[in-house]
Amino acid sequence: MAEDTAASVISFYQVPPDAKARTGAGRAKAKRPRKRKKPKAAAPSEEKTAVPSEEAESPPSESLIPAEYLSADWAVTEPIAAPPAVTSEVAEPVTPLRRQVVPILLSVAALALAGVGIMMNGWFARSLGSSDIASWLFLAIGVAADLVALAMPSCAAGLWRGGRRAPALVGWAVWLMTFVFAVTSGIGFASTNITDVTLARASRVTPAVMTAQSALVDAMAARDRECKGGVGKFCREREAVVAQRRQVLDSAMTSVVQTADPQTDAAIKVVSWVSHGLVQPAAEDFVMLRLVLLALLPQIGGILLMVGRRA
Repeated sequence: MAEDTAASVISFYQVPPDAKARTGAGRAKAKRPRKRKKPKAAAPSEEKTAVPSEEAESPPSESLIPAEYLSADWAVTEPIAAPPAVTSEVAEPVTPLRRQVVPILLSVAALALAGVGIMMNGWFARSLGSSDIASWLFLAIGVAADLVALAMPSCAAGLWRGGRRAPALVGWAVWLMTFVFAVTSGIGFASTNITDVTLARASRVTPAVMTAQSALVDAMAARDRECKGGVGKFCREREAVVAQRRQVLDSAMTSVVQTADPQTDAAIKVVSWVSHGLVQPAAEDFVMLRLVLLALLPQIGGILLMVGRRA
């Protein structure tokens, strides 16, 4: 039984007849690809109509990619640029440097003028007191009035913008009262100090004044000697000399008084030069103008502060 089985197995598997021939050159020939037969030449009419296209001859790109690379895991896609993020914030416009500097400068100037006004009015108000208690009370009134004049314009303007017209009008009325009080105090401070300085400068003794005074003293001594025995010709001559020397002394002192306020004299000359002599103001005009400006400027700190906040 065993022999029959082996014989049947051997007979079932048969070696192909050309297995032995596939050695060396045989195997090389077997591996050579078969040549395709050339298609028959088409008719002239068919050549004109049938034009081979590159898309028809070239195989599809999917056939050149292995099957395992066509899965979802191996899919190659080009990165898509993400759109720019849109934010809800609105870009604030760039504030020019001028709009940043101007309010700061106005605020600093307002505070500086307010400080000067407070010291001026406080000093003058304190000088009006007949006692220490009265002086300190006047000082408190002057300082408080200046503080109200500084802060009230901004408060009144804010009330007006908010639609509260009646409180705004009351605020402006209070500011007007404190402003007038502060201006009058400033006028008193400026006039007192300017007068004191002018008198001190006018009382200076210059060499011209000293010479005129000594000449007058000599003339008066000579007159006294001549007029002891009675009024005569020589006595009257000495009297005329004394009167002449007195005029010289007055002229020298007047020149000193004029130079005691050089600002007024220079201002008159400038205006006369600019106007070619058409306008020749008096010294009193410039004295009053200077007094008003010195009293008014320190009291506009509140207005500047209001304008600086809205600039």
